[in-house]
Amino acid sequence: MILAIESASSDPSVALVDLEGSLLASDAWTGDSRQGSQLLPRLLDLLAHRGAGLGDLRGVAVGIGPGSFTGLRVGMSVAKGLALALAMPIVGVPSLVAWLDAEPNAVAALNRAGASDAYLLTRGGDAPTIVPFDKLTSVAERLIVAPTELITGLSLQSAIPPSRGAAEVGRRAAGRLAADRAGDDLARLEPAYLRAPRGTDPITPWP
Repeated sequence: MILAIESASSDPSVALVDLEGSLLASDAWTGDSRQGSQLLPRLLDLLAHRGAGLGDLRGVAVGIGPGSFTGLRVGMSVAKGLALALAMPIVGVPSLVAWLDAEPNAVAALNRAGASDAYLLTRGGDAPTIVPFDKLTSVAERLIVAPTELITGLSLQSAIPPSRGAAEVGRRAAGRLAADRAGDDLARLEPAYLRAPRGTDPITPWP
C-alpha cells in the first residue's frame, strides 16, 4: 500500500491506495489552526480500519503545495519521517494539479496565498499563479476546487472542497513508483511555496 497525505489547505485529507493506484480508503476533514495535530491520528486510524499497520506500507506520497505554510510543513514532516523510519520511497505531487485531476469537471483549483491573494491553477495551465481575490471573477462563478474557508469567505457558489486530494496524490505517486521505485530524493524534496514567508530567504522555483 501507499499512504498519501494532502495538507496544503484547511481541508486536509489522507488516503491509502494499492500499488496500482486504486483507492482503498480515505479520510478528509475541514480543519482549523490545530489541523496538523489531527494528521497522524487520522492516518493511523485509516490503517487500523483496514487491519493494517505502518509495516504494510510500501511508499508514501505527499502534496507539495502551494498552500498553507504550516499545513505543508506538517504534511511534509510526517511523510518524510515515515519514509525515513520505514526505509520506503517518497513521492511529492503538486497539490493543485492533484485537486484538478480528482475533479475532472472543475475548470480551476484555488488555494489561499495570503490575506487577500490566492494561488490559482487553471486547467491546462503550466503552473499556479498568485491572483488577488478581486481578480478572480473569471473563475468565481464556474466549478472550481477550493478549500472551505475560501468557498465561504469569497461566496464561491459553484466550488467544491479538495476532499479527494490525497486519493489523487496517491494515484499519481503509484504511477511514479511503478516507473521508478526510487521515488524522489528524500533530502531534497520540499514544499513548493511559490511565495516565501516574510523575513525568509527566496524560495526555490516551481518544479
